[in-house]
Amino acid sequence: MERSVKRLMEDKEKRREEYIGKYIEQLSDESTPYRLRAAEALGGCADPRAVEPLIAALADRENEVRWVAAQALGKLRDARAIEPLLPLLADRDRWVRRGAAWSLGELGDQRAVEPLLPLLADKKKDVRAAAADALGKLHDPRAGGALSTTLEEEDEPEVRTAIRRALREITGEAEF
Repeated sequence: MERSVKRLMEDKEKRREEYIGKYIEQLSDESTPYRLRAAEALGGCADPRAVEPLIAALADRENEVRWVAAQALGKLRDARAIEPLLPLLADRDRWVRRGAAWSLGELGDQRAVEPLLPLLADKKKDVRAAAADALGKLHDPRAGGALSTTLEEEDEPEVRTAIRRALREITGEAEF
């Protein structure tokens, strides 16, 4: 019985290796749905080999693929993704900006604080909320002033909630 369990585990690992290779290959496929599915799957694989191909996918011609690749990199939490994600904060597509902001928050690197701050004034409320959430996750006091100022000027309830949550995470105070 012990041998069969070992064999099952070996087979499972072999299939996993094959799947990761196929998903990496599919990131370059002509089919947008294949690239999307591959980026999403690689984000859930917890394998460091997925990082570089996902970074390459950040330059995909389709906004949706760039968005999913950005989020996948956040799920992998690999520091190699920080620098490639930063330029996406200025992407023309709101979903890409939002995904990059979310991922930078997940990565937790302080280099993202200054580049995230302009997104607090983004024209799209979901991007502003994602930026506030990411800044809160970074726990960097440098963001406190900008968040407080934005809170005073922000009209959207969900963005105000995200800013308050971020300020609580940064300051540890419950008054926001």
